[in-house]
Amino acid sequence: MNIDHDITIALTKGRILKETLPLLAAAGIEPAEDLGFSRKLIVPTSLARVSLVILRGSDVPTYVRHGAADLGIAGKDMLLESGSAGIYEPLDLGIARCRLMTAGPASTSLGDNASRRVRVATKFVNVARAHYARKGMHADLIKLYGSMELAPLMGLADEIVDIVDTGKTLAENGMAPRELIAEVSSRLIVNKASMRTRHTSVQAVIEALSNAVNTRES
Repeated sequence: MNIDHDITIALTKGRILKETLPLLAAAGIEPAEDLGFSRKLIVPTSLARVSLVILRGSDVPTYVRHGAADLGIAGKDMLLESGSAGIYEPLDLGIARCRLMTAGPASTSLGDNASRRVRVATKFVNVARAHYARKGMHADLIKLYGSMELAPLMGLADEIVDIVDTGKTLAENGMAPRELIAEVSSRLIVNKASMRTRHTSVQAVIEALSNAVNTRES
């Protein structure tokens, strides 16, 4: 791989990281230390000029947008929420698939009355605002970060907007998915300035990951 500039790749913690590491390894990029035990914030790799930084998912687009990282891997949900300014999105990695949906108590429905206000709990406030605006509904948005299913159960909200994987957690709490907002998978993102100033190195990483994705799918 032709890397002639120092390159930093921002990775998302958790499930996405677990599914990203085999793709990076197939592309020839492996952490020099075990990420499960290392306390380093910036981790070197098997390529001398490539390093990794492990972040919360919501922070990855911010680091890439501002050029602190040249590339990143983040869920499409976070990219929809944060917007595309300053970022290219050249590759769908096809990992960590899930759905971004509205959900509410299984025993009730909002019905077709678009004129009434609906209270919505979510951490995806920008996505939710746009979704309900498209429906012509007035949404009062309540920003939460965890246990989203609790909000309708406690009377805090009528609906939630959240990531749905199997739907098991919703069902166990008397909730049901309602409307699909977006299919979600993890994407490779690139800082626009890095694409210009470090084009050869950035393009080498993109092509290596693209080949790894194609090999996995074949």
